[in-house]
Amino acid sequence: MTKAVIFDMDGLMLDTEKLLAKYWMQSAREHGFPMELEHVLGIRSLSAIYAKPRLQGIFGESFNYEEIRARRRQLTAEHLEKYGIEKKQGLDELLQYLKETSRKIAVATATDRERTEKYLKQVGVYHYFDTFVCGDMVTKGKPDPEIYLTACQEVGFPPSECMALEDSPNGIRSAYSAGCKAVMIPDLSQPEEELKPILYACVPTLADVINILKGE
Repeated sequence: MTKAVIFDMDGLMLDTEKLLAKYWMQSAREHGFPMELEHVLGIRSLSAIYAKPRLQGIFGESFNYEEIRARRRQLTAEHLEKYGIEKKQGLDELLQYLKETSRKIAVATATDRERTEKYLKQVGVYHYFDTFVCGDMVTKGKPDPEIYLTACQEVGFPPSECMALEDSPNGIRSAYSAGCKAVMIPDLSQPEEELKPILYACVPTLADVINILKGE
């Protein structure tokens, strides 16, 4: 039986992945690079050590990753300040169910701790979580398993007793490599065929995870 559930954040709990895509493309184009959605999808949940060489491999060494990312963050922050943050469907129901069934709840996100805390407090779910492992707290980000292995240590259960919820292929690979039950709730894209064999399940909303847990 699953003893702990570990959540990604952007695109999984918060409907922010569409904003990251929009503003990655806008920022890159402001700097003269024709970034398209396919390029953004390829770096979802990737830490900078992986995303930077990937993008420079596409656009060349002149692609200033740090500068373009900083502008993307600025544009995203301005949008969120103006319009707020949308929660993904079923988040509240799932978190409440996990509390009622006394399961540990953790976050494993590529986002830094300061913004993670700010966003989750803003949407009123921060108090549900027992522990947080953020991008600035690990050496290697997703798809490396370090972030999920750390989260499992934090909740006190082996990966085999932990379920990881992700919306991106890189996040799924990270969770699976750590030995977690990798469940995908797709956001910007459906899982490709090569990803399906490593999925514990794939469901349309976070609320559907409740039935997976009840069926174990």
